Amino acid sequence: MITTRQLKGYQVLEERYIDEMESDGVLLEHIQSGAKVVMLSNNDDNKVFTIGFRTPPPDDTGVAHILEHSVLCGSKKFPAKDTFVELAKGSLHTFLNAFTFPDKTIYPIASRNDQDFQNLMDVYLDAVLNPNVYQKEEIFLQEGWHHVLESTDADLYYNGVVYNEMKGAFSNPDSIMRRELMNSLFPDSVYSNESGGLPQAIPDLQYTDLLAFHKKYYHPSNSYIYLYGNMDMEEKLIWLDKAYLSRYDKLEIDSKITLQTSFKQRVEVEKKYTIGVQESEENRTFLTYNAVIGTNLDPELNIAFQVLNYVLLGFPGAPLRQALIDRRIAKDAYGVYNNAIYQPTFSVFAKNGNATKESFMAIISEVLQQLVQEGIDKKTLLAGINSLEFKYREADFGSIPKGLHFCLRVLDSWLYDHHFPFVHLETNSIFTALKTKMHNGFFEQLLETYLLKNTHTSIVVLVPEKGLNAKKDAELKIRLQNYRDSLNTDEIQRIVDKTHALKEYQYQSSTLDQRASIPMLSRKDMNSKAPALFQDLKNVDGTTILHHKMFTNGIGYLRILFDLKEVPVELLAYAGILRQVLGALDTEHYDFRQLSNEININSGGIFTDLDTYADTKQASEYKATFEINAKILYDKLDFAFDIIREIILTTKFEDTKRIYEIISEMKSREQSSLISSGNITAISRALSYHSEMAAFRDLVGGITHYQLVERIERNFEEEQVRLVIALKELVHHIFRPENMLVSYTADEQGYTRLEPLVAELKSGLFTHPVGKVKVEFNTSLQNEGFKTTSEVQYAAQTGNFLEKGFTYTGSLRVLQMILSYDYLWNNIRVKGGAYGCMHAFQRNGDSYMGSYRDPNLERTYKVFEQTPSYINAFEATESEMTRYIIGAIKGLDAPMAPSMAGYHSLSLYLSNFTMEDLQKEREEVLMTSVKDIVGLAPLVEAVLEYGSRCTIGNEQKIEEEHSRFNEILPLFQR
Repeated sequence: MITTRQLKGYQVLEERYIDEMESDGVLLEHIQSGAKVVMLSNNDDNKVFTIGFRTPPPDDTGVAHILEHSVLCGSKKFPAKDTFVELAKGSLHTFLNAFTFPDKTIYPIASRNDQDFQNLMDVYLDAVLNPNVYQKEEIFLQEGWHHVLESTDADLYYNGVVYNEMKGAFSNPDSIMRRELMNSLFPDSVYSNESGGLPQAIPDLQYTDLLAFHKKYYHPSNSYIYLYGNMDMEEKLIWLDKAYLSRYDKLEIDSKITLQTSFKQRVEVEKKYTIGVQESEENRTFLTYNAVIGTNLDPELNIAFQVLNYVLLGFPGAPLRQALIDRRIAKDAYGVYNNAIYQPTFSVFAKNGNATKESFMAIISEVLQQLVQEGIDKKTLLAGINSLEFKYREADFGSIPKGLHFCLRVLDSWLYDHHFPFVHLETNSIFTALKTKMHNGFFEQLLETYLLKNTHTSIVVLVPEKGLNAKKDAELKIRLQNYRDSLNTDEIQRIVDKTHALKEYQYQSSTLDQRASIPMLSRKDMNSKAPALFQDLKNVDGTTILHHKMFTNGIGYLRILFDLKEVPVELLAYAGILRQVLGALDTEHYDFRQLSNEININSGGIFTDLDTYADTKQASEYKATFEINAKILYDKLDFAFDIIREIILTTKFEDTKRIYEIISEMKSREQSSLISSGNITAISRALSYHSEMAAFRDLVGGITHYQLVERIERNFEEEQVRLVIALKELVHHIFRPENMLVSYTADEQGYTRLEPLVAELKSGLFTHPVGKVKVEFNTSLQNEGFKTTSEVQYAAQTGNFLEKGFTYTGSLRVLQMILSYDYLWNNIRVKGGAYGCMHAFQRNGDSYMGSYRDPNLERTYKVFEQTPSYINAFEATESEMTRYIIGAIKGLDAPMAPSMAGYHSLSLYLSNFTMEDLQKEREEVLMTSVKDIVGLAPLVEAVLEYGSRCTIGNEQKIEEEHSRFNEILPLFQR
């Protein structure tokens, strides 16, 4: 236990050991400033620091969100214009970001390097407490919103990073629905206000409002400071006191989040959302039933409702989900339990139907009453509890440091009662209790109390309307014109002058001294040795097994891969559908509901995937695989192989009713993801014009795949026979012994039982002759514009430098940092107002530039075109080059949980990228000079010469600039 009781300046409120995390937890308060502090000390070297503030939004102007952006644009101690970018370029951080939530704003950082971690803490604390936005209104104008008027006779319009970000966010009906359900449940609470900002309200925010919000809430007395990992905690507390907290006196700050008074009866709301002019209004209604579930200070209730989400809607054939689909209320149904606010909510979503709210609620009531009266299936409850417990114990959150995830759990209670920060971390006893209570009617009582008899509920209906965005755009133009007409000549000139002054500010670079003020490591602080790979190659009867030997805490990560290189293309098109139906249909020994429960009772999940691995030695060569993945405890390895065998060899494809349900769900969810990840959609499509690997991805998971799903769903009666035949043929082409490779991540003990199970599985695979054809794609360069209802654009331009005779070098990673955080960031985000930009040079030569939630189109492509000129003129000091190199090395040293480390090792093996290649790449990064960067201009020019472009965006904007496209298409037909 940390010995902090005698620590000067702090009062220790609680000390406890948290078994689930193997951590010493301490809750403190800084006496002079009133700052609240939680420390979780353990052996995790990926250290996390967060400072957060309770920030209840007063309205829909997005003041909390705009402030979150603004404070990271320079501070008193670190005056460089864009603190965030300088840190992104020049630190070894493993996480660096900021988040605005409905009632809080947090600033998390993470690093494995002690000095880097200290530097990041210093910069972030000064940013939030002493931001330059007080001195520079331009920061607010740039990050929030501003009028743009280039000349006295030009068009007047709005621009700003957050403004465009939220226009993009609210182009998605899912975001509109989430906003409306919060409005419906919390009309008298801060949760009725949109903390991110509504596009129509953001221009009501004034600079003075932003400063007043900071002055009120960004004070240590309203702060929540969190430290996690392996560090000298007392040293950090002493530093916090001396460097920052001791400069402030405790204040009484009214930021309390109050409870919404419970309703006496359910609220009903109906709103509209926009669809494209070519899209059908049929089966496009969204419905949600929403209920408030106690408060977030009840950890058992919190976990119980996560289990109930699984039980009701979270697995194939879940009773409420199935009833809504069977009764044609919706083509996609799912549940959302939102426990990131004081009063958590549970919502039943029904998407893409034409049902009335009366029929919707009748089915919900019927299913819930039946479950209460007859009891919930105990095996389903156990599956829900076990699958959730597995995730809690595994604590694998991908690229998010687990220390940050634990911070969010701490804030889920700490924010609302300062004395209870640890209640959502101590879960072992809760899972044990729930396994007993499930037999005593506990979960049925929750259904009755919170979903059947609860009056604090709402129904929200979203109905489609064609051209709604066009109407909004017209109203906005009128609003702006009326504003302009209200101005006299001098006032118009002031807006013109302000527009030019902001541009001048944006074109000014921070001085060398300002950039140098941000602390930075030296090259000697970077490891010159590439991290070792976990690859132990074995062979079992001709089948390759790649064992990634490492400590996994008793969990085995199994990945069985099947090569797709000789599957006929006409069948391969259905692989993306096969991926979704396997495990969701009946098999020889299970119906699909039983199958899901068996998997979740006995494992951390068994699921399918499609993947590609580019050969880094041979241009255009790649491997495409169909994969079955499993997370299992070592003693459940036999079970995993039994279930995998059951799924791939005995699935019954005759249930066309069930297949139609899956197809309809795929269409609904892929529509949403194609828009919400519009940058990825555009980049992937543009790459498919010239890359066979990308063409494969497009066929099985991109726009081409979606078009197939859409066609099948629309004409299922005519398509179903062909679909079933294709799926049956596919499994016989794919699941063959000659196609199989096994990847397994576990320690030596976990491996001991693997080989005989591999041999047994292999012996049962299909061996009868099938027609084999080498997969080939006829790629052709195109320039497509896809029209959507989005209010912003996603632009992408791609090419391949290997095919133009250039070679891959680690210096390209440094160039990527330079372009992403200097050239593209400044021109597309800062000056252009887009929310984001991205860029990459991949080892197989495929390269791209892209923009995200971008108000522009022609301007963005001009920025892409001028990239070689920027590189040819590139200059940098030795210190600046070191900063870029640090940022590039960071990408090679990202910490990985065992599952990701095993996948990374597998990817390198299948990509023909060796340990020697990794070391060579690293040395090239470390030795990169200005001359090397300038020398890459011809390579970038060769990439851009392809002219391979894809744009996804606003239908009016696409039509206005139709001359730049070879073809214009609606992204969705109906």
